[in-house]
Amino acid sequence: MNALEIESNLDRPDDFYESLIDTHRDLTLEQSQLVNCKLILLLANHVGDLDVLRDAMRRARAGIAASDRIQEPERP
Repeated sequence: MNALEIESNLDRPDDFYESLIDTHRDLTLEQSQLVNCKLILLLANHVGDLDVLRDAMRRARAGIAASDRIQEPERP
């Protein structure tokens, strides 16, 4: 089993962040959420190790209570 890399591992973190922001620019909230879902699935496929992915999901959710979830906008 591979371990999840949690130390900084990006060659150019500022460039990555700028690219991520650009990816979401001019999108609606719904479109941005869809891009995030697609990006997660693409990267999960690249990682390919279910144990590593489960560890990442656990860490990402740590400290976030269910009541803190983003509320869906009300529909007319």
